[in-house]
Amino acid sequence: MASRLVLVFTLGALLLFSRSALCKDSNPIDDDDDDLSFLEEPSDQNDAEPHYRDPDHDDEDNYDDLENFSDFDEGGDHEDAYKEPEVDEKDVVVLKGTNFSDTVEKNRFVMVEFYAPWCGHCQALAPEYAAAATELKGENVILAKVDSTEENELSQDYGVEGFPTVFFFIDGVHKPYTGQRTKEGIVTWIKKKIGPGIQNVTTLDEAERILTSESKVVLGYLNSLVGPESDELAAASRLEDDVNFYQTVDPKVAKLFHLDPEVKRPALILLKKEAEKLSYFDGKFEKSAIAEFVFANKLPLVITFTRENAPQIFESEIKKQLLLFATSKDSEKVLPDFQAAAKLFKGKLIFVYVQTDNEDIGKPVSDYFGITSDAPTVLGYTGNDDGRKFVHEGEVTLANLKAFGQDFIEDKLKPFFKSDPIPETNDGDVKIVVGNNFDEIVLDESKDVLLEIYAPWCGHCQSLEPTYNKLAKHLRGIDSIVIAKMDGTTNEHPRAKADGFPTLLFFPAGNKSFDPISVDADRTVVAFYKFLKKNASIPFKLQKPTSTPKSEAVSDAKESQESSSSTNDLRDEL
Repeated sequence: MASRLVLVFTLGALLLFSRSALCKDSNPIDDDDDDLSFLEEPSDQNDAEPHYRDPDHDDEDNYDDLENFSDFDEGGDHEDAYKEPEVDEKDVVVLKGTNFSDTVEKNRFVMVEFYAPWCGHCQALAPEYAAAATELKGENVILAKVDSTEENELSQDYGVEGFPTVFFFIDGVHKPYTGQRTKEGIVTWIKKKIGPGIQNVTTLDEAERILTSESKVVLGYLNSLVGPESDELAAASRLEDDVNFYQTVDPKVAKLFHLDPEVKRPALILLKKEAEKLSYFDGKFEKSAIAEFVFANKLPLVITFTRENAPQIFESEIKKQLLLFATSKDSEKVLPDFQAAAKLFKGKLIFVYVQTDNEDIGKPVSDYFGITSDAPTVLGYTGNDDGRKFVHEGEVTLANLKAFGQDFIEDKLKPFFKSDPIPETNDGDVKIVVGNNFDEIVLDESKDVLLEIYAPWCGHCQSLEPTYNKLAKHLRGIDSIVIAKMDGTTNEHPRAKADGFPTLLFFPAGNKSFDPISVDADRTVVAFYKFLKKNASIPFKLQKPTSTPKSEAVSDAKESQESSSSTNDLRDEL
């Protein structure tokens, strides 16, 4: 009996100790193993309503990377808005997991497009791709497509992350397609891969057909169709995938291509259906010199921005671009000087004209670059790699463009970044960051700063906002932590590079000279809290709310009832 009493008193003491220990450790929170469920409990209704909805884009999600502004209007790429385009794809082979391996292994040359039916870029490519398949019918090549929404595993096997993704298989080994997304570009590129790279022109009928059907061609006027001259021309051809190379020894053919039949051979000309139609080669007739000449002269002097030629701009080896933003009326005054400047920088800069009064194309591109003036504006852009922009100040004249272009090439210009106006008040739990107050808020060395870069139309951003607001509300009493957000469509900063929306970046206190930490955590308040506890430079303690939520009160009541029952049992035992 005595041993039984000792056991009962021991159990009672342990119960009382555990109860007191629970009460003592309920504030503050120091350990990730503690109960953090209170962070996820519902608070006031304001946390649940997104504040940056845009009714014009309310149902849209966008995972497109931001490195290519040809994606500027992809808001329409959504399943709900998709309508099957009328495209004759009879010569495009449909591949699935069941026939994919056999197709690429049993055919030496296979081009495969991985696409999504709702993707706007895929819809634009479809007719060009189908037309290329038809033209190449009978050649030793297959053009095929894979619907990635149905063949998810197959797409993952080939690392498909965006649409369209196009690969070219040679003997089962694949490499990315690097040509233009046009019928002519695809056909030319493929012919270079599967053929000799250079074609003979022996009759006037052949010459006329080539000049009529192709937008740009290279003709070598040689002493012989075989030998060193032809070898050098063929070697140069393989370095230029998007231009067809031809050779002839016929003076009549040469004359049709605007070459003097009596010119010293070998001679070479590049013809384009552009303002600058003819470019004559005057260098040493060897592979590298020919390829360099074609590379510098194959593009139009000035490319008018359209959906169709966007890849011609952004997939070019020439990364730096000068963009002229002007209305169709104003362009009549400034385009001649812009074209004259383009001649001075051939092979070094791409010159692009954006018609700002074109609502379908010009306005979205202007908005993307932060161009708000109606007056002609010239802007330098470094392309997809780092996306820096430089605004030309002053009139659009040849002299000014020459100086601006040279400074742009030599990296002497100060970059321009978009910014909304700085908020007059910024007292909310989530601080509003714009381009012009980024340094003051985010790069404050005394603060650990969590920054969300969002887009007003992004559905995933809207879904995240209640969680983000709740996190900020819980942490508003921690002076060393700032929870902030920035509209990535209207604000820019060199330290805030978004790969998509939303992008979450953490800037630790005292380490603002280093790259921010990408937040790879579940989108919950608890996960964000644990991330901050782990990565914050300044330690902090979070106090539980003084008011007891209903769920906690119920739990306490239950524990109290159990405790009372246990006490009664002890009394009965005694």
